[in-house]
Amino acid sequence: MTMPIYPASDLRRIEQAAGALTPTLMERAGLAAAGFARGLIADGSKDVLVLAGPGNNGGDAYEAAVHLKEWFYRVHLVSPADATKLPPDAQRAHAKWRDGGGEILAEVPANLRWGLVIDGLFGVGRIRVVDAGYARLIEFANAQSCPVLALDIPSGIESDTGRVLGCAVRATHTLTFIAHKPGLLTLDGPDHCGALHVADLGLDVNQLLAPVAWIAGPELFSALLNPRRRKFHKGDAGSVGILGGATGMSGAALLAARAALKLGAGRVYCGMLDAHALHIDPLAPELMLRGPDEVLGLELNALVVGPGIGQGERAETLLGAALTEDVPCVLDADALNLLAENQDLQGACARRTAHTIITPHPGEAARLLGGTIAEVQKDRIAAVQALRDKLGAHVLLKGNGSVLAASDGHWFINTSGNPGMASAGMGDVLAGMLGALLAQKFTGEAALVLGAHLHGCAGDSLAANGVGPVGLTAGELIEAARRIWNQWLGRQSSASLTRPSRAPLGSGYG
Repeated sequence: MTMPIYPASDLRRIEQAAGALTPTLMERAGLAAAGFARGLIADGSKDVLVLAGPGNNGGDAYEAAVHLKEWFYRVHLVSPADATKLPPDAQRAHAKWRDGGGEILAEVPANLRWGLVIDGLFGVGRIRVVDAGYARLIEFANAQSCPVLALDIPSGIESDTGRVLGCAVRATHTLTFIAHKPGLLTLDGPDHCGALHVADLGLDVNQLLAPVAWIAGPELFSALLNPRRRKFHKGDAGSVGILGGATGMSGAALLAARAALKLGAGRVYCGMLDAHALHIDPLAPELMLRGPDEVLGLELNALVVGPGIGQGERAETLLGAALTEDVPCVLDADALNLLAENQDLQGACARRTAHTIITPHPGEAARLLGGTIAEVQKDRIAAVQALRDKLGAHVLLKGNGSVLAASDGHWFINTSGNPGMASAGMGDVLAGMLGALLAQKFTGEAALVLGAHLHGCAGDSLAANGVGPVGLTAGELIEAARRIWNQWLGRQSSASLTRPSRAPLGSGYG
């Protein structure tokens, strides 16, 4: 099932398109929240703390409180907000709570054992730093040992970016309404939302507003995940060339090459800048180690430039030559730093007609954009879109909730992966995987999404089986990625009678 993502401006358009509803969206949200809350309340406790804020998120909290009170929970509702300044729907929810005998408290009652805290302080409209009064309530919620349920988004997280606005609720569960928000999935959001659930409130968002963003996953390209036919030869799987491996960094190029080989490329040529490097990889003797100029002279189906390439004049010349090749290309690591320093190389990248994928971390992205890491992290989605427009490339911005931007305007957030993958060589493996997918004739968009998600899934699989997360190495990831990739292909084959005839995104092979 594809899962769309909508920024706050699009959510407002969806609500407008839905029109007047009975029950209202706020009433539906309150009922959904109350029903979900019942399953979280600690056994033997009837005391529920509801924190209601000054906007529509506070209205959702009032609605949830009404239902929980009717279901005989002891609901204690705390709100510093001025009720006369609530939005119209929230005022009606507030009146419903008061008419039902509910009390509004200015402070949290002392000496109670809470079964659940419901966070309804701030929703998707919050863009200002949390003030001191509400910050104290957030700190109280974060200090509790009971479950904490955030409504729509943890208070203090900016909905469109995942940025913490001074302080933010650390929820154990977040019930988000209508659809996923970007801020739940990237930067600080995943560390604050806990287990994430969606209540669609009875709306078909795809019909109300066609999405342009999705959570990355194989289901987006299910029609392309076909097992190899029996009449298949290595030429059909394509040839990948790797350019990198300067002195002291040959391991980076070898990791990328091994990943390309085990993700299904028919041939992999590894062009090593270090003239004294090994002429055979003892762990993967199938690789063909050559000089970089020799690799560039071959008939290739994809190039990966950057793993261990360094930043010298020789590396710059090779990058320039690679950008003139009419084959799909992955640019990673020092190739991106070279690109950032050279306007001519940037122009050459932007003029390319073959697919180009760039895979910067925030520091590399900042250099490419001529800004700072803080500026990139402040709005990761805007950063990848700016890089896409500047370089005409598909972009993968690494980090917690990697953000992906395809050259056609679609964008994605990848939710697979874990902190154990913050280790040396992981980016080299990812670059090799992307190169293998491009060589096998997946489009840049498909390779971008499938490769990023597969890379994270491999790390998650290893961690789940006791290999990490601490101490997880890039080399270990390659075997796990191969296993999962074959599972995806096999699963799609068994479901061939029911899968859609067209992929939801992209044109497939090209």
